[in-house]
Amino acid sequence: MLDVLIYPVSFIAALGILITVHEFGHFWVARIMGVKVLRFSIGFGKPLLQRTSKVDGTEYVLAAIPLGGYVKMLDEREAKVAEKDRPFAFNNQNVWKRFAIVVAGPVFNFIFAIIAFWLMYLPGTHDLKALVGEVTPGSYAEQAGFKPGDQILKIDGDEAVSWSSVRLALLDIALDNRQAKVVVKDQSGVEQLRRLSLSGISDPVEIKDLVKDIGIKRWQPPAELGEVIQGGPADKAGLRKGDLILKADNTVINDWIDWLNLVQKNPGRLIKVVVDRQGNKETKTLDIGEITRNGKIIGRVQVALPKKYWDKLDIKVEYSLFQALNAGIIRTWDMSVLMIRVLGRIVMGESSLKNISGPLTIAQYAGNTASSGLIPFLYFLAIVSISLGVLNLLPIPVLDGGHLFYYLIEIITGKQVSEQFQAAAQQFGIFLLVALMGLAFYNDILRLFG
Repeated sequence: MLDVLIYPVSFIAALGILITVHEFGHFWVARIMGVKVLRFSIGFGKPLLQRTSKVDGTEYVLAAIPLGGYVKMLDEREAKVAEKDRPFAFNNQNVWKRFAIVVAGPVFNFIFAIIAFWLMYLPGTHDLKALVGEVTPGSYAEQAGFKPGDQILKIDGDEAVSWSSVRLALLDIALDNRQAKVVVKDQSGVEQLRRLSLSGISDPVEIKDLVKDIGIKRWQPPAELGEVIQGGPADKAGLRKGDLILKADNTVINDWIDWLNLVQKNPGRLIKVVVDRQGNKETKTLDIGEITRNGKIIGRVQVALPKKYWDKLDIKVEYSLFQALNAGIIRTWDMSVLMIRVLGRIVMGESSLKNISGPLTIAQYAGNTASSGLIPFLYFLAIVSISLGVLNLLPIPVLDGGHLFYYLIEIITGKQVSEQFQAAAQQFGIFLLVALMGLAFYNDILRLFG
C-alpha cells in the first residue's frame, strides 16, 4: 500500500515545492518593486488553508487542485483601485519593473535547480566509469575504432569519464549531426583519439540508449558472487562467496547484469543454478525471494557484487563548497540549453512528438526517484524545475514568456500592446496549452500501456 501511495504523494510534493518556488519569485520581486500583492496561492480552486497577513492584508492560500499557482497583484485592469493605492498597482509600474516581476518566476526555477545540484554535489558524487565492453560489428563505434577495454576520458576536449557524462555529450553532438572527437585509454594504457561520426542518427532524442545505439556495450563484471547474506535465498540454496554463475533457469549468464535481470524477473520461482566453484561445476536449487520496489514485485536473492568490481567501476568525484556551486551552475546551464534545443527540434518537426511527457510520466519518475533516496529525488526536482523555467520563458500567450514578449515590444516601440490583441492572443495560448496537455496525456497513456 505504501509503495502505491509514494507516486501521488511524491508527485504532489514535487509540484508543491516547484510551484511555490516559481510563484515566490513573482511574489518576492513584486514586493521589492513596491507592488501590492493581494493573494499568494499554491493550487487552484477551493481554498483548503487560508491566512490573511495582519501587516499588509495579503492572503496566503493552499488550494484544492495542486496543478499550479498564482500571485494576484493589485491591478486596475481587474478591479477598481482606490486613488491612494494607484501607485502600488501592477499596471502602473514602468515596463522594466513589470518585466522583472514576470521573469522572476522562471529565474527562481533556475536558481532552485542550481541549489538542488549544489546539494547533490556537496557530499561528492558516485558514477559508473565509462569502460567499453563489446563493440557491435559494423556499428558507428567499430567504424571509429573503438575496442573492448577502452576507457573513455574526454569528448570534444571536455572531461567525460562516466557514462552519464558520455551520454549527455554524445546527445549534444548528435543533435548537431557532427563528428565527436573521443579520447580513450586503451587496454595497454595508451591514450588514443577515436573520431566518432554521429551524422547518420536522425532523431537522437527518441533513442532510449544512445551509447548502445552507436554500437557500444558497457563493460559489465562477471556474475561472480561477493557477500552472501546469511539466511537469504542464495545462502539457503548453498551459494557461496566466489561462486561464478554460469547458467540459471537454463539461460546462459554472461555477466552480472544478466544475473540481476533474471533474478528480478522471476520473483517466487524455484530455479536450477549452475555455478563454477574453484574450477568445479555444481548445480544448486534456488528459491528466489521477492520484494516490492516502485510498485512492482521483483525477485531478490540477497547477494552482492564483489568489492573488486565496484572499485573498478565506481568513480567518486569530490567537490569543495564553491566547486559544487560552480558544478551546479554549469549543469543547470547545460540542461537548459539541451531542453531548448530539443524543443526546437520538436517544433521544426525534426524530433517526434512522442518526446512530450505529461503528469503521469512525471508522477512515475517522482515516485521512482523518491523511493530511491534523497539524491535521486533532488536530481528529479532540478530537472523538472529547469523544464518549468524553460517552458515559462517560451513566447506563448498565458505563460510568463508571452507577457515578456509583450514587454519587449513595448520597450522597442514605446507603446503597450493593446488589450484587444492580448485578449485574442490569450485565447490562442489557452487553446495551444490545452492541445499540448492533451498530447502529453496521450503520450503518457501510451507509455503506461506500452
